[in-house]
Amino acid sequence: MTQTEQAYHQIIDKCLDIFSKKNKDYGTSWRILRLPSITDQIFIKAQRIRTIQENGFSKVDEGQASEFIGIINYCVMALMLIRESKTSAVNEKNLEVLYKKETDDVAQLLFNKNHDYGEAWRDMRVSSMTDIILMKLLRIKQIEDNAGQTIISEGVGSGYQDIINYSVFCLIKLQGE
Repeated sequence: MTQTEQAYHQIIDKCLDIFSKKNKDYGTSWRILRLPSITDQIFIKAQRIRTIQENGFSKVDEGQASEFIGIINYCVMALMLIRESKTSAVNEKNLEVLYKKETDDVAQLLFNKNHDYGEAWRDMRVSSMTDIILMKLLRIKQIEDNAGQTIISEGVGSGYQDIINYSVFCLIKLQGE
């Protein structure tokens, strides 16, 4: 297992732990959200990260890392809702299994792209990856505004997957690896 693969799994395990605990506190109330609402929630978190990066500080005692974790978890929720529309499989009993299914799919994408790009993300700035996340969110919002229709582009699911991967890269860099 490469250093990146190990770091990915550690970060996803932490995200899953937080996701599971919040679901114990709140149940699956997030399932009431439509995909555009989840996209907007992710956008708010990414915009807050960008504001912190530009200002150099935050007035609320939560930094960038907690927001990237929130972005990852909201993206996983979105992917589960997309899959649910096809299978109606999301319920409290199998939530962890579904979370792992989505993050395993995303992991494979990350490892394949990471191989092909030669870990180029390691030379990128967290601020640049934040901008890419915001750009991908604007693309997702446009696709949503187009009722999910695309001419040549991938759908919203791949956008959420890419956002998870960039968020993982940012968390790895913030940890100082």
